[in-house]
Amino acid sequence: MTATAPAGTAPDKSTLRITLWVLLVVYIFNFLDRQIVNILAEPIKRDLGLSDTQIGLMTGIAFAAFYTFLGIPIARYADKPTTNRVRLISAALVIWSGMTALCGMAQNFFQLLLARIGVGVGEAGCTPAAHSLIADLAPPEKRASAISFYSLGIPIGSLLGMLIGGLVADAYGWRTAFLVAGLPGILLAVIVLVVLRDPRFSAQMQAATPKPAISTQEALKEILKSRAFVLMAIAGAAAAFLSYGKATWTTIFFQRTHELSPGEVGFWFGIGGGIAGIAGTWAGGYLADRFGRENRRHVLTAPAIGMIVAIPIAIWSYWVEQWWLSLILIMVPTLLNALYVGPAYSCAQGLVPLRARAMAAAVLLFAQNLIGLGLGPLFFGMLSDGFRPMAGEDSVRWVLYGAALLGLIPSFFFWRASLHLNRELDKQ
Repeated sequence: MTATAPAGTAPDKSTLRITLWVLLVVYIFNFLDRQIVNILAEPIKRDLGLSDTQIGLMTGIAFAAFYTFLGIPIARYADKPTTNRVRLISAALVIWSGMTALCGMAQNFFQLLLARIGVGVGEAGCTPAAHSLIADLAPPEKRASAISFYSLGIPIGSLLGMLIGGLVADAYGWRTAFLVAGLPGILLAVIVLVVLRDPRFSAQMQAATPKPAISTQEALKEILKSRAFVLMAIAGAAAAFLSYGKATWTTIFFQRTHELSPGEVGFWFGIGGGIAGIAGTWAGGYLADRFGRENRRHVLTAPAIGMIVAIPIAIWSYWVEQWWLSLILIMVPTLLNALYVGPAYSCAQGLVPLRARAMAAAVLLFAQNLIGLGLGPLFFGMLSDGFRPMAGEDSVRWVLYGAALLGLIPSFFFWRASLHLNRELDKQ
């Protein structure tokens, strides 16, 4: 079984470009709605009287548990030859956008928790189907760049979540910020249905005899027999644990330690971190395609090296007392830690057969989001509560020091995974 679409069925370049741009906008809304809660965490804490542990639950595990566990069956549905992935993405967009708006109506912690669970349920239907679509449209030698382009939705959405959330919260309150973030997504869902087409239902594909879908057990067997995929999933989970934890608590760090308002943090950290994340995500895909052509192991070289270089600069950024210098410094590790996104997800699509592509994305997302998004903010919040008797308001700074040092773990596993790529990547 080849790793690309059957001969004669590949769409033209304009179809790929249009699909990538529309999916990028969808993914921007995905991360805007997912991450806006980070900049709103401190005013929500004050308004609803929450602890740091409850903030960790609300920003992390409430979303991640449902997002990750539902991602597996939804991915299996997306991998079926009869499933229209465009309709699936559109329906998911309606659900998570509506639930984001409902977050703004919550009157207590339990209601907010339920709304965040709803956001996770909706967003579970997006990325596995989107990655599967992109992998069908993009040739293997351009796949890392294509998925990196789609993945620009992570830093752009996070930037807009910070910016919109902070400014709207300062002017109108955190409840209005959720409404402003969520409601436009419903209109975007209609645009997705009108503009995009699933290549499975093109004339050539309809004329071909579709291969039957494989079972969940068979799909998992195909995925987990790849040594590179397993090591990369461990690396991705560790990287996500640190990045999601730091994303939540760095915004709180600037508010508590440097006494900035949510609007100020959203503006300065949102723009600075967003630009750095965009640059890192794009550069990761470019470097993977550029240096991975002749030696496939170099697809993951930049992430492995970048995460080591980021450690001392991150520690320095948390140590300095000037908020503007801390902000400038933190852009460098933000860029370096974003290098892995495109290479990792493009590898996931190239290490498995065609009929398990959405499943591969879901398994990688499962590892990253259950461990990363689910446990990262919660674990950091529990540590902050534990350090508070000794460190006071500096408890968050202590936690971030430790998070920076732990960057050695994903770096090691990305390097180990790279050693298997020449043998396994795009060979199935």
